[in-house]
Amino acid sequence: MALRLGPWGTRPRARAADAPAPPPEPDRQLTCEQCAAVLSYKPGTDTIVCEYCGHSNRIALRKVEIVEHDLEDALARGLAAAPVEEATTVKCPSCAAEFTFDPDRHAGVCPFCGQTIVAETGAHRQIKPAAVLPFAIEERVARERVGGWLKGLWFAPAKLKRYARTEGRLAGMYLPYWTYDSRTRTAYAGQRGTVYQEPVRVQAMVDGRRVVQTRMVQKVRWRPVRGEVGRGFDDVLVLASRSLPAWLTDRLEPWDLQGLKPYAPEYLTGFQSEAYQVPLDEGFEIASQKMRAAITQDVKADIGGDLQRVERMDIRHTDPSFKHVLLPVWLGALRYGGRTYRLSVNGRTGEVQGERPYSLWKILAAALLALIVLGAIAYVLAGANTLG
Repeated sequence: MALRLGPWGTRPRARAADAPAPPPEPDRQLTCEQCAAVLSYKPGTDTIVCEYCGHSNRIALRKVEIVEHDLEDALARGLAAAPVEEATTVKCPSCAAEFTFDPDRHAGVCPFCGQTIVAETGAHRQIKPAAVLPFAIEERVARERVGGWLKGLWFAPAKLKRYARTEGRLAGMYLPYWTYDSRTRTAYAGQRGTVYQEPVRVQAMVDGRRVVQTRMVQKVRWRPVRGEVGRGFDDVLVLASRSLPAWLTDRLEPWDLQGLKPYAPEYLTGFQSEAYQVPLDEGFEIASQKMRAAITQDVKADIGGDLQRVERMDIRHTDPSFKHVLLPVWLGALRYGGRTYRLSVNGRTGEVQGERPYSLWKILAAALLALIVLGAIAYVLAGANTLG
């Protein structure tokens, strides 16, 4: 069934959270008071620190709201329906990732694919992030987690295992996500299956004689069922980037979204952030599929019985809303054998996921060793049988 959209609310929802108090001069807040160098956010704290002289500024916090915007209004009016910002970004010619680049650098390495790029910046106008989940672990800790992950890989090339000790620098990146809220009502039609046992007479051979026996055979009695279920969804996450495969980021979940802070540039200083590539309507389609999977389980529970068949679901969304958030990831890219293998670390929990190559020589050596062991066992058994 096609997804049916019901009545839409018009009031944005909001919640309170700690956020930096807006300064009269943004440049004064993001540069060091002592040496005028650019400050960097220190993960796991509420301070921004100067890497040159060590001076730190505490981020002044106050209660403000993280606003969630009406989805129908945004889809109808586009960027005019939500606060927007214009960011200066660079686009990687290899993987097409679009992200912020340090203004004083003219060349560097793409954190998504490891390709060397020359900064040709451009303006990117987009919906402004409503919230950011600040980094909680530093690069040193993330590298230790990557090192432990690499050491645990079977049949990995030695070069890959040396990555954490030699080439293991990681890039701190805020990835763009959409979150969607919605209240749903779903009318459904299906069938409830009741399992029962029925005696059946069958022929069988017993002691060389053909006899007739009675056996119990399991069968299912199906009955049509109709009904309606309701469920509310809060903060259904959808990655708004195409730079990384979905499995690589999905396995970094869960995210502690209760730690979200209203968006402020202080949390991004010293890090990079990627511009979203997945449009709002496409993101909602992805979120709808996630909601549909949960609703299907609700329908099956409502049908009851031993088995269930879901034939139709008419899903209605009421008062859906969205927000744009940034989530922290440490990224690494290793080039090996002409390919790029990407690593990602959850910037809050330290969970590591990544692509990995296999060492053909190690696999062949293991196979050869296994053959030798099997051959030795066969030789011993053959000798024992001969003696016997």
